[in-house]
Amino acid sequence: MATSAIAVLVNALGTQALAQSTSAAPALQPAVGVLQAPQTPFTAAQQRRLELPRSVAEPTLPEVKVEATGDAQRRFDAASSHTAVRVDGFEAASPLVNLSELLADQAGVVALDRGNYAQDLQIAIRGFGTRATFGVRGVRILVDGIPATMPDGQGQAATAQLSSASEVNVLRGPLAQLYGNAAGGVLQVRTREPRPGGGAAAQVAVGSHGDRLVGASIDVGDRSLGGLIDVTRFSTDGYRPHSAAERTHLNSKWVARPGADTTLTALVNLYDQPRAQDPLGLTRAQFDANPRQRQPLADRFDTRKSVAQNQLALVWEQRLSASDSLRAQVYGGTRALQQFLAFSGEGAASSGGVVDLDRRYRGAAMSWTHQMRLPTGRPAQWTLGMSADRLAEDRRGFVNALGAAGALRRSETDRAGTTDVFGQVDALLTDELRLVAGLRASRVELDVRDRFVTAANPDDSGSTRFAHISPALGVVWSASDQLNVYANLGRGFETPTLSETAYRLGGTGPNFALGAARTRQYELGAKWQGEVHSLQAAWFDARTRGEIVPAAVSGGRTVFQNADAVQRRGVELGWQAKAGNWTPRAAFTWLDASFAAPYSGADGAAVAVGNRLPGTARQVLHVSLDHAPAPGWRWGADVHVSGKVFADDRNSQAAAGYGVLGLHVAYSFAAAGARWNAWARADNLLDRSYAGSLVVNDGNGRYFEPASGRRITLGLRTQF
Repeated sequence: MATSAIAVLVNALGTQALAQSTSAAPALQPAVGVLQAPQTPFTAAQQRRLELPRSVAEPTLPEVKVEATGDAQRRFDAASSHTAVRVDGFEAASPLVNLSELLADQAGVVALDRGNYAQDLQIAIRGFGTRATFGVRGVRILVDGIPATMPDGQGQAATAQLSSASEVNVLRGPLAQLYGNAAGGVLQVRTREPRPGGGAAAQVAVGSHGDRLVGASIDVGDRSLGGLIDVTRFSTDGYRPHSAAERTHLNSKWVARPGADTTLTALVNLYDQPRAQDPLGLTRAQFDANPRQRQPLADRFDTRKSVAQNQLALVWEQRLSASDSLRAQVYGGTRALQQFLAFSGEGAASSGGVVDLDRRYRGAAMSWTHQMRLPTGRPAQWTLGMSADRLAEDRRGFVNALGAAGALRRSETDRAGTTDVFGQVDALLTDELRLVAGLRASRVELDVRDRFVTAANPDDSGSTRFAHISPALGVVWSASDQLNVYANLGRGFETPTLSETAYRLGGTGPNFALGAARTRQYELGAKWQGEVHSLQAAWFDARTRGEIVPAAVSGGRTVFQNADAVQRRGVELGWQAKAGNWTPRAAFTWLDASFAAPYSGADGAAVAVGNRLPGTARQVLHVSLDHAPAPGWRWGADVHVSGKVFADDRNSQAAAGYGVLGLHVAYSFAAAGARWNAWARADNLLDRSYAGSLVVNDGNGRYFEPASGRRITLGLRTQF
């Protein structure tokens, strides 16, 4: 399926949307899922530009440089904690396989490489998303504006291809909740623009534990019609036994500009992971005895996962006038998954130990942005729009007959859908004060149609609906050209996923009594930028009622319930400097995420007020230093420190804090008519043994996922 499609395109080479015009995008476009640095024609220079004729206002510098500078300024002027990580697929001293390689220096963000490609990364923003045992929960993920988070709130980060990316945007705090369901924070990966005039590139990398990466890309066309195709293949033997994986990923972007006011973009993303072994988590005794071992059940049941996902998206951007613009997108895709779990699931009322699903998903969105002037003469803009996203999946469950699919135990059709409408206003009230206000109305529907009905397993069909209005308000005070102070507040929600509603206490069938978690967030921050230094600081407080937590765990099943209440509050600090050839950075997060009300947890265990939210460290510090000592040469070092992390709601088990050191070096040169970049890196240089991630609230006590030991990676890239 995906493999054959990729093979055809690879042979043709011879060996979907944050990416949009930055000149017409609004501050935030939650309906279409576009996370964009706010478009703020509010500085004196920007106001002057609005009054210039188009021929004068058009920049003469290279487009990429103008966009980068403009985006950075708009992020600085944003009424929120909004940062971006620039990605250079040629110069990066990193394999660019996982998002965790790029997000370590982002305050408030935790992205953990579990060393387990059967379970994806663990990603959390300000404590949202920490309970996910697989995939991503509580954090909304977008790839080129196309949701990688499904309508029920479950998301995947693996389908974002990083070798063709130009930027990863991070939005934290109340304004993130304008993106709808499960938006405790927003991450968006942006694919670079096709290179005018065309070109080609290739890369190869090898590393410890059998890591192997090869890739190639080609750019064709010009600004009026151009495209890129980027293909990578990654495989690993894994740090632990039974953790091998392989995957092939194709990302393609085609941009047409038939006129000065029209842009059409087509995005194709094909992802094929035919096999990823799952070594499973370890108990405390197993981790202490030998953290590199696999869980014995992994061999017995041959725990593993295979995934094939194909996706196509089309984006239309139209400038109607000097004041109005439209943006529309449609997308659709398929996802086939089979996962073998660590139990048989052969009981008459069981759903089986093999998950087999075929998913179809699609969506459409449109927004209209109007720029205007207030009666005072100051600029403002508003955006109106709507979006609809749907998924339908045939889900079956089989007995895990020691690594083979046995008798059928579950067969149903699951559906989820969201329909959202939204509006947002962005206005300069005075020369120093800017206001951003938004409102999003969301409707989420979950539906199950049971096709496996027996005497021991009655018809468990059912459905449920959620409706929520998410308001947000932010203000920015420009104290000076170098200092902005902002404050904002908002309200959001997170529905249970189809997986979380799958089981209920005291019976079979979906747990549609499970409600949505509802959160109020507050934030106060400041941004300062000088010629050498830049600094960001934020204080935040988020209070959630109806947090989705375990009620019982048994036989591979987790039943969830709502609990009141959880509080997440903390401080984030980010600093960066550029002094000659030296670039130091530091990011610090202090997070107090705890239960503010008691509840009876899994299997009746009491969870007390003040217990820490599992999966969250109270302190995280990342410090890095990059240096370019001579033309072509670059080297750097980074230190990452994390505090203790509890593994369950009762706080009965915890992973100790740790600190790790990394080094990297790269040399760029020209030879044989091409550019070359040779790089090397050493991660966990001191070979520390620690738990890199946790399987939160695991019912069998298999919480601990060991981090890789010392890892060396060597790579070579060339660009023609």
